[in-house]
Amino acid sequence: MLRTNYLLMSLCVLLGVLGALGGFTFYYANGASYLSNDPRACVNCHIMREQYDGWQKASHHAVATCNDCHVPHDLLGKYLTKMQNGYEHSRAFTFQDFHEPIQIKQHSKQILLNNCLHCHGEFVSQIATHESFQKNEIDCVVCHAGVGHGPRR
Repeated sequence: MLRTNYLLMSLCVLLGVLGALGGFTFYYANGASYLSNDPRACVNCHIMREQYDGWQKASHHAVATCNDCHVPHDLLGKYLTKMQNGYEHSRAFTFQDFHEPIQIKQHSKQILLNNCLHCHGEFVSQIATHESFQKNEIDCVVCHAGVGHGPRR
C-alpha cells in the first residue's frame, strides 16, 4: 500500500513538473500566437525573418497569409499540420540541425501545391487535369517562385 502511494505521488509530481515545463515553454515561445492566422507568429522564430520580409514584398501579400498557403484549409488538417510543423521546427531549432537556408519538406510542398489549386483552380483547370500534373511532374512554384516570398536574391 505504501509503495503504491509512493508511486502515485511520484507520478503526480512528474506529471506536474512536465506540465509546468510545457506550460512555461508554451508561454515563453508565444505558443498561442501559432493558433492564429497572424503572419507575425511565423517570425517568433528568427530563422523565418527572411521569408516574412519576402512575403511582405511579394504579390500575394495583400491576399494571402502564411496559413493560406502552408496549411490545409480544413480545420483538422490545419491544426494537425501546425502541430507537426511546430514540433519539427522546435526540435530542429533546439538541436540546431535545420538546413540553412530553410527548405520546404515534400509533405509541406504538397500542401502548398494543393492550396495553389484551391485559389487558382478554375484559372489553371486545363493544366491541373493534364497527365503531367497528376503525376506531380508540374510544380507551380518552379515558375512562380516569387509570388509567396518575393523575388529570389
